[in-house]
Amino acid sequence: MSHANARTTFHGRLLIVERWLDGWRQAHIAAAMGISRKCVRTWITRFQAEGAAGLVDRSSRPHTSPRRTPAEVEDRIVELRRRERRGPAWLGTELGMPARTVSRVLARRGVPRLASLDPMTGQLIRAAKATAVTYERSAPGELVHMDVKKLARIPDGGGWRAHGRAAGSSSRRRDTVVGYDYVHSLVDDYSRLAYSEILTDEKGATCAGFLTRAATYFADHGITRIERVMTDNAWAYRYSLREVCAALGARQKFIRPHCPWQNGKVERLNRTLATEWAYRQPFTSNDQRAAALAPWIEHYNTQRRHSALGGQPPVSRLAPT
Repeated sequence: MSHANARTTFHGRLLIVERWLDGWRQAHIAAAMGISRKCVRTWITRFQAEGAAGLVDRSSRPHTSPRRTPAEVEDRIVELRRRERRGPAWLGTELGMPARTVSRVLARRGVPRLASLDPMTGQLIRAAKATAVTYERSAPGELVHMDVKKLARIPDGGGWRAHGRAAGSSSRRRDTVVGYDYVHSLVDDYSRLAYSEILTDEKGATCAGFLTRAATYFADHGITRIERVMTDNAWAYRYSLREVCAALGARQKFIRPHCPWQNGKVERLNRTLATEWAYRQPFTSNDQRAAALAPWIEHYNTQRRHSALGGQPPVSRLAPT
């Protein structure tokens, strides 16, 4: 298919040949159609060699690619992606090759994006969406993002993720109440330092208490001043964080209603929490999953490579404490 700015299409090339067969000079054809003489000569030469089939668009792909990644290396990339379910930055570091090479191999092999896969089984479950342009503050503490992730509690012995959907809620008594955990999170815009707690609700007093403890955690890691706290427009945030923000010397910021991408860094943390902690493995009890949160947060802040930080963990952007 011709690109949008192409001067000739198949029918235009056919017109070049027809005028040439009618006795037009190549220079006159070029002038009449607003193209170069070389272009006219190219299509006439191709018609002489191949007939009308030579006027059809051809792929610009080279006949040979001597520097293409070997097939056995591509197989290793795909196998590691299937087994670990990690992104190109992580895979590239593990395999000792550029992340861009890994992403091109995955695209060429038709491997779906991680966002389209079930985090536990790796099965394709949804279509991916494009990511909007992001921003970043210039120093730690200038802006922090706050949000709550609601997760269904795990019944004793494990839920359907551990035993399959047939053993899920449909096989239990309808009046069995599993309930929810509320994962409160705070993430620094510049360094991506994160802090999360599992709490019993998302009421105002609970949110205020969490922000106080999160600020202490940030101070212990070198972020001694929080200037702005960004949240959505939930009632608990709008009316219950005023005193805490005043005590911290911070100003509250609210996203535009129904625009969660404006609080995108904590929303992205919520997704990472789900894929790498909550649903990474089949837990057999809610307490088991809860106990795994604090070690995972420590790993996230000190070891996990972050693509937005050049492959470094969040503590790399903080002064040693």
